[in-house]
Amino acid sequence: MMPCFALASGFLTGKYRGAEDLRGADREQMASGYVSEERLRVISTLEEIAAGHGVTIPTVALAWLCSRPTVAAPIASARTAVQLPALMESVRLQLGDDELAALDDVSARVPA
Repeated sequence: MMPCFALASGFLTGKYRGAEDLRGADREQMASGYVSEERLRVISTLEEIAAGHGVTIPTVALAWLCSRPTVAAPIASARTAVQLPALMESVRLQLGDDELAALDDVSARVPA
């Protein structure tokens, strides 16, 4: 599987924490459906793990996706050169079993 929009239209970068953050954003229409209490818990977990590794939230999100046995390669894009290092770093980041379990657990609580 090669998931498109691996960062959920920017939601999994942590920059959208509510409807007010999306207002007027380029991806407002696409990302607004992702904002929920359960999904914001995923962001909080990503943020905690990122802080522990000294990396960004999207780096952890992509490393987590890459750890999935059914994912061949997540498709993510950088709109600016500043965003590129976070994407590149994800291939080097090794998440621990406890971190993967925490992300699996919190994401399993998100309604389908």
